[in-house]
Amino acid sequence: MTSSAAPSALSRAPRTRRRTLVLSGLAHALHDGYTDAIYVLLPVWRAEFGLDYVALALLRGLYAGAMAILQVPASWLADHVGGRAVLILGTVLAAAGYALAGFSGGAMGLYAALLVSGAGSSVQHPIASSAVSRAYGAAACGPLGTYNFSGDLGKAIIPAALSFGLSVAPWRPSLWLLALAGIAVAALLTLLMPRIEAAPPPAASGRATLQRDGTGFPLLLAIGVIDTGVRMGFLTFLPFLLQLKGASQPLIGAALAFVFLGGAAGKLACGWLAQRWGVVAVTLCTEGLTALMIALAALLPLVPLLILLPLLGLTLNGTSSVLYGTVPELAPADRTERAFAIFYTGVIGSGALSPLLFGAVGDQAGPVVATLGTAAAALVNLPLALALGPRLARR
Repeated sequence: MTSSAAPSALSRAPRTRRRTLVLSGLAHALHDGYTDAIYVLLPVWRAEFGLDYVALALLRGLYAGAMAILQVPASWLADHVGGRAVLILGTVLAAAGYALAGFSGGAMGLYAALLVSGAGSSVQHPIASSAVSRAYGAAACGPLGTYNFSGDLGKAIIPAALSFGLSVAPWRPSLWLLALAGIAVAALLTLLMPRIEAAPPPAASGRATLQRDGTGFPLLLAIGVIDTGVRMGFLTFLPFLLQLKGASQPLIGAALAFVFLGGAAGKLACGWLAQRWGVVAVTLCTEGLTALMIALAALLPLVPLLILLPLLGLTLNGTSSVLYGTVPELAPADRTERAFAIFYTGVIGSGALSPLLFGAVGDQAGPVVATLGTAAAALVNLPLALALGPRLARR
């Protein structure tokens, strides 16, 4: 009797792990798609409500800011209520925010709606990634890569689908359909998501703080903050660059899809390259090429720009994959979750604030100059990456 029960339990385990990965990836795709669908909506809201660039950047900033601030509280809530329940409720809340945006009659309504949606999306990264990690244990590296890749698929598919919807229907019904998609994902999570294992107890370790010399992790965080600021600043102005060059609304959505698909490839390729070339070498390449191609994007006509966008997406997103993979190298084994929480908070906070900074530049000097400013900011990471090298070597 015992011998027959054991194989049955073992046979269910792989299915449970795969189901956890698939549903966590689905949640990641939805929430990342929600995050980047805002870029498609910015020109629509500018025309509808007469908003300037700072006001538009604040829309994106409030969403990202709510995500950044609530990352750690979401993990605390999951410890008390359960990660599965928090993930489901967060998905419902994110969808409700988009539904509320469809009812808004001005900028203040949009601000409130995106704040609600961003708060709902704050639960996804810490909880879904932990679910995959705990389901696969020591073999989680590959599945986590698949989970990260699913987010980029959402960034490519949802903005493109929304852009197509905007070409055939008003923006309000399009947002309500997007909200219904979120409710459908929440229903799937409710019906099919396995229970998320509890956090393991801290391992015995004499190291109680992030890297002892105190400089490696802050340098890595600084590179991540600047890299995210460059990415979010550029993406904020990309729809307006495309408009200036004569792109239609569907073409803007397709162009964003080109960037995000290139970004998905960058996450896969740059993580693999970092294992062979090293973190510093790959970061120098991606940041340098990002600066060069952003400058070209600001100056090229429409058709060459569209050809360039997938490669730009590759370098624009590739650095983030390298940096996330380096966090465990600079944190003690029993403090890795805390290090990731700090890192996620920093980079998402940068994503919230940097569009405001570059938006102010755009209001004063125009979108082309603001875009060139993001290229200059990418160059700041080159000396920081060189300074990080010796800290990694000592590890």
